[in-house]
Amino acid sequence: MARRQSKRDLWGMMPLRRKKPGLKIWMALASLWVFALPVVSGNVAMADDDSDGEGVHTPSEMRRLAAKPPLPRAQRDFAKYKFRPPGDKVMEQPENNRLLFWTQDGKPDGYAQRRGSSVIYYNAQGQATQIQHLTAAEMAE
Repeated sequence: MARRQSKRDLWGMMPLRRKKPGLKIWMALASLWVFALPVVSGNVAMADDDSDGEGVHTPSEMRRLAAKPPLPRAQRDFAKYKFRPPGDKVMEQPENNRLLFWTQDGKPDGYAQRRGSSVIYYNAQGQATQIQHLTAAEMAE
């Protein structure tokens, strides 16, 4: 006798449904169209394209700007800093509001920095050695 096949066996024998090959071709053409459309139309968005040449610097101009920047340098008045180690060279750092002290043989000897209403003097190891309190008249200047 012939054996009757169950539904489960029939599902295993059915062929798989394949995708149409034309679908892949259409998807590839559509993706190409998406990328090619802005190029063909000529309206490609460029970031700050100066067509008149304005704002373009040559390397020599860039070197000149680096040598003498157009920004003003920081100016500080270090006359309020009373203590200076004897025999030391003094170097100003106006951007950090700091005086650096160097020995005659070129070794760092410490620095002085203004903090609020005081000038704090530090040794070469960074430990505070002296504090100068500024008066109200010195603060107003």
